[in-house]
Amino acid sequence: MTASPSPLPVLPDPRLATGVQRLARRWAGHYGADTIRELVADSYQRLAGSARVRGHLVALAERLTAERLDALAHSETAPAHRPPRVLFVCSHNAGRSQLAAALLTLRAGGRVTVSSAGTHPAAEVEPEVARLLAEAGLPPGDAYPKPLTDEILRAADIVVTMGCGDACPVIPGPRYLDWPVADPDGAPAETVRAIRDEIDAHITGLLATLAPAGPGA
Repeated sequence: MTASPSPLPVLPDPRLATGVQRLARRWAGHYGADTIRELVADSYQRLAGSARVRGHLVALAERLTAERLDALAHSETAPAHRPPRVLFVCSHNAGRSQLAAALLTLRAGGRVTVSSAGTHPAAEVEPEVARLLAEAGLPPGDAYPKPLTDEILRAADIVVTMGCGDACPVIPGPRYLDWPVADPDGAPAETVRAIRDEIDAHITGLLATLAPAGPGA
């Protein structure tokens, strides 16, 4: 007897269908619309679990799904034909890992693919951290706490843990680093800036171990 196919998940918000269509066009020939629909529904539910305000959940679910699809594609590409991928993980993805991801993105100049995530994501980025991200040139609203998903973890070549302890999963394959940086949660501005500078020093050291810059860099 042939098993019946599993029914497609019901989208928690009908507006998500537009995002599914956009992502299906972008990834046509790589991932089917059913796979994308499942990821969009799952991304929405994961983000909704920690959200205080749901007004932006539809847009954020599409963004998180896009990152998960990109991670899947990265995992399926031979290492010689892809840039190294670095994942920063902390408990809430509201402070340290957000700063680290922004700084590495800024310093690497496109030579590295960067992600960040939290084992227990917060509802929003820490206010002082958000101010520093804006100073670094990150548009307001671009940074948001994200859950750690299997696709993003398995795509990483380097995983940098920052205070998540035993909650940070360890899998075979990636190179693991642990940076013992203080948590900026609730800290005054000068303390958060000092944490930012400490992370930046770690970023400089990490970049020295990665692929060299191309001509003219």
